[in-house]
Parts: sequence; C-alpha cells; structure tokens
Amino acid sequence: MYSSIQDLGRLGYRQYGVPCSGAMDHRSFEKANFTLGNDKNAAALEITIIGPTLQFLISTEVCISGANMNPKLNETSILNDQVISVNENDILKFGPLKYGTRAYLAVANGFETELLMGSRSMYNNITSASRIQNDDILSIVSVSSGTPTMKSKKSDNIDYFDTKELTAYKGPEFDLLSFSSQDKLFNQEFTISNTHSRMGYQLNEFLENDLKSILTSHVLPGTVQLTPSGKLLVLMRDAQTTGGYPRVLQLSESAINLMAQKNTNDKISFKREELTI
Repeated sequence: MYSSIQDLGRLGYRQYGVPCSGAMDHRSFEKANFTLGNDKNAAALEITIIGPTLQFLISTEVCISGANMNPKLNETSILNDQVISVNENDILKFGPLKYGTRAYLAVANGFETELLMGSRSMYNNITSASRIQNDDILSIVSVSSGTPTMKSKKSDNIDYFDTKELTAYKGPEFDLLSFSSQDKLFNQEFTISNTHSRMGYQLNEFLENDLKSILTSHVLPGTVQLTPSGKLLVLMRDAQTTGGYPRVLQLSESAINLMAQKNTNDKISFKREELTI
C-alpha cells in the first residue's frame, strides 16, 4: 500500500523547511536493526498496512519488527523479531494484517539506497521517489548465513499495539483553552479518522475552538494542533516545520511511536505528563 525506505531521519535541515522524515515508529525500527546487529540508523523498509512481494537476488539476513503482517518466506510462515536467513531467489510475501499498522524489514547492514542530506529516508521532492514501486531494485550487501547477530529478548505482543493511552505534554497554546476544553483533552477518548498519513493523523471528535490563529510558529513531529473547525491534528514524521494552528499538546517520543501503529477507527486518549527540566 505504501512502503518506503526510512532511517532515523534527515536532521539539521528544518531551518530550510525540510521535514525530519524517518521511521514513523522508531521503537520497532530500532528493534529490527538491533536484532540483526546493525547500526541503529541502518536504513530499513517501512511497510504500511499491506506489504509488497520481494525477491532477493543475493543471500542475506533479515528481521521484521512492528506490525504483524503474516510474513511468509517461500510460502512458509516466519516470525517477527527473529533473524531469518534468506537465499538467492527467495520470495518474501506479506499477508493479511493481524495487528499494528507499520512493519519494518531490516536487512544485514541496511539498504544502500541514495543518501541525501545525511539520510536515506524517502520524501517527495528530496529523494527521487517517495515510495518503492513495482520492479524497483533495492541495493543490499551479500551476507552469508551464520553472521554473528544480536537476538531480541522477546517479540512484541498485541497488547502493546492495542495501547490507547498516549503520553502528552502541554503545548505552547494549551493554557489559552477554556478549562472545559483542557479537561476534555485529557478525559475522553478520541477516534482516528480515515485521514491519516506520514504527515499527520486527524481525529474525529470536535473540541471547542474560540482561539485566534497564531503567527506561523515552529511545529515538530508529535505536535497536536487545534484546527479552526475544532478538530485535532497530530503531526507525524513527514510534517511541515511551521504552522499557524494553536499547538495544544506535544506527544512524547514513545507516544509518537504508538500513534504510528494506529489505524482508522482506533481509539486513543492523552495522558498528561509534566515537563521536567
């Protein structure tokens, strides 16, 4: 459906309007690389909801972490969070989604796609493509079976991906909200709308908005904006660098990772956390 090469992001260019990009769920991305013994920033394939079919032209080792998409190697089911040896001409397929939204396919030493501004993360107008396409050839290095690797302590279970509670801090404009709106933010559930992508997630429920627009100000992945219509917009890894909507919350890094595994009609709630310096 939407698969792209990602690493931990394109850092140091936000002053030029370049989004961070990078893996939507850093936790799952880093787990796949750790399990293989890769550098934590080694580029991996981020797979969203429906996976591709991949033919390996050389031997290597792989690990899949994150969402469970019923992966099969040569029609034999394989597990997430395990080192899997792959031989020349092997076929890797993904089946129906069991839980989660995004899976990460790491290969030994990482994908060796184009490196731009210090990152291999695909993003429109920065890299030549924003996602992989049919018949693309993705460069990897050959690795013989038996290469020393790190083993993950355990595989994630469905309980982690079902977690609804997202840790959030007060945003710069939070205190401008009415007390009833502040209370509602932290004491009700919200529903993921069908409008969600690597740029942001819109929530279905409305929040009273009598705030004036703000001057265009900095936003970050995890910034929760209140739109003029009263809907909440949670910015994600490909989000713009500035915005003019009030910034009412800021998600923690762990909450961004969890949000990245949510899909249409999933429920979330915000847990208030005080920022300590």
